[in-house]
Parts: sequence; structure tokens; C-alpha cells
Amino acid sequence: MGINEILNPDTWLTTTGGPRYVQLRRRLETAITSGRLPAGTPLPPEREIATMTTLSRVTVRKAVQPLVSNGLIIQRRGSGSVVASPVTKVEQSLSRLTSFSEDMARRGMTVSATWLERGIFLPSPEEVMTLGLTSVESVSRVSRLRLANGTPLAIERASLSTKMLPNPLEVEASLYEALDKLGNRPVRAVQRISAANLNEADAALLKVEEGVAGLKIIRVSYLGSGQVVEMTQSIYRGDAYDFVAELQLPPSTP
Repeated sequence: MGINEILNPDTWLTTTGGPRYVQLRRRLETAITSGRLPAGTPLPPEREIATMTTLSRVTVRKAVQPLVSNGLIIQRRGSGSVVASPVTKVEQSLSRLTSFSEDMARRGMTVSATWLERGIFLPSPEEVMTLGLTSVESVSRVSRLRLANGTPLAIERASLSTKMLPNPLEVEASLYEALDKLGNRPVRAVQRISAANLNEADAALLKVEEGVAGLKIIRVSYLGSGQVVEMTQSIYRGDAYDFVAELQLPPSTP
């Protein structure tokens, strides 16, 4: 079924089906989720969809935007809109201190990474404060785009003192694996999770539309002695990641 047939209003637009933008949104969503509009299919511009459906451009925009927000359609400047590849939702427990590689491996997913930055640098004021560095110490940085089964899920930017990670080039698949070999694997961490709208650079790396919702996570991990090991600032795709915490009620007091 071609896009012309899918958008033909005679087959789906009715006077009793609710608001017109809702009917169009349902039509497009059904076509995408059923595979009639497979991943990578280019969509006509708004003005063409308006002509094909006899709807206004405002109505078309109201129908398409929720599909963009939900990750079904990708809008790219200069190249139009395309149907997005399906994304498998991933759940990560907040009760376990594990690395991205370990999380994905437990799910049977193939993990890969694209290096963004790896080396020794002068520390920022935030790194000096968080890692407890002196003014003359350097910082090791390891920044990667993390993928699972070929889908970009997260951008991780880790900072460590050179005492914990003397040579960032030794980090291969897993940062925690490298730290374990050095005897510096952390045993606990504090994470702060907040919502964030992805900027242009991060959105391009994660292959989503600029401004869509993501999860910003700042993790500071520690050795058993209480010494800070790492500060990692990560951006996760909001449409592909859920964080799950198990909560227990405290025992009732007499």
C-alpha cells in the first residue's frame, strides 16, 4: 500500500471519528506500527499531506507532532520527515551498580560504541570539586556514544582522576571492567536523574529530533573507602529507556 492510498481520506476520514487531526494521527500511527509504512519511508511535506487529505496544514501539523514526540517519525531539517526505525524499550534497575555494557549483555543485546573523546585533560572546576583534585592534577575523560543492537541509546561522558584511570586508552568495551583490573571498581554510587530536552548535537548523535525529551543522569561513584572514583554525565533517549526502582515500606513501629 503506497502513501497515496494510505492518506486517501475516502478510506478513513469520517464525520463521526472525532477531530480530524486525531483521525489522521491514528491513520499514520496504524500504518507505521503495522509495517505498511516501513522504517526509512520518506513522508511528503506538510503542504502535500494537506492537499492529499483535504485538511489544513495546521491540522496536519497537530497530527504529526505527537508521532514525532513518540519516536515514530523523525523530522530532519533540509531532508524532510521519515518513518523511524522501531526502538526496543530497555529497563534498567536503579538498585544495581552496573555498567551499560553489563546491563545490555544481561539482556542478550549486542553492545557497541563510538568514541567521542578519550584522553587526559585539564580539569574543569566541576571536575576539580567532584573528584577532589588539586589545582595541578589532570583528569581522564572517556566519552562514548553507546549502542545496543545498532540503536544509539545513550551518550556517556565520564571523568576520573588519573590516579583511578592513568591511561584512558586502556578502556575498551567497559569502563568498570578496566577499573576492576586496576583494583578501582566502585562499590556504590549516587545518581541524579532529571528530564532534559536534547540539544542539536546530542539529538544528532542519538538520531532523534532536536528538543525531544531525554533523561539526564549524573552519577558519582565511590570506593569502599569513600574515595570518589568517577563522575559520569549521561544523556539517554527518553523513548528507549526506563529506569525502575524497587521500593520497600519500612517496618511499622509499635
